Amino acid sequence: MAQEQISIRTNDGDCRAFVFTPSGAGPWPAAIFYMDGLAIRPTLLAMGQRLADAGYVVLLPDLFYRAGPYEPLDPKVVFAAPDVRAALGHLMGSTDNRRAGAEDTRAFIAYLDSRSDIAGRKIGTTGYCMGGAISLTAAGTFPDRVAAAASFHGGALATDSPLSPHLLAPKMQGRVYVAGADKDNSYPPEMAERLEKALTDAHVDHRCEIYPGALHGWTMEDFPVYDKPAAERHWDELTKLFGATLN
Repeated sequence: MAQEQISIRTNDGDCRAFVFTPSGAGPWPAAIFYMDGLAIRPTLLAMGQRLADAGYVVLLPDLFYRAGPYEPLDPKVVFAAPDVRAALGHLMGSTDNRRAGAEDTRAFIAYLDSRSDIAGRKIGTTGYCMGGAISLTAAGTFPDRVAAAASFHGGALATDSPLSPHLLAPKMQGRVYVAGADKDNSYPPEMAERLEKALTDAHVDHRCEIYPGALHGWTMEDFPVYDKPAAERHWDELTKLFGATLN
């Protein structure tokens, strides 16, 4: 069990990232963990290590590196702000599905390829909130590398934007799992139906679910909406997905 902070060179600068490894001797399959909008903080570090403890080398990049240095975000402070989106706007505006899921991910994969403790070329991806769309974008952008992609309480997964990840469904070759929050304005029923249709029409091996009663952000232990039973279900689904495709 180990945690390491590194820097990965991308086309737009140096991206701070964390790497987590299991205990014992490798090599192990690799996974990329795409953060939510509140960025790198103790909760995400703990989640990265938990996934590593399941038998994976986990890369957790700071997708807001283009915004420059910033103070760690405290969810209690952010959620107390009159306008949460405004409080995060300068950070959220520094990335998008294309920049993170395609341009940055190319550098992330190259970094993983440089390690001697990685088993095989196939990787898994998982993402939360904004990271959910980025995870699916990576699956459609690097279909020869991403064997499994998960999205948990992801938003904007099937929109009219040219960067919407559902448009990449015809290119996806890996297995996809999407878990949506109940009554989530960023992933309403009509969007869930649109994503499901895109994946089905493209013959993607997938499963899309809505967790009853779970609210947007339910996996995050430092959020007021944290739902432990639903969060544990998420861990079970994620490890089963990776276990069936990467091991």
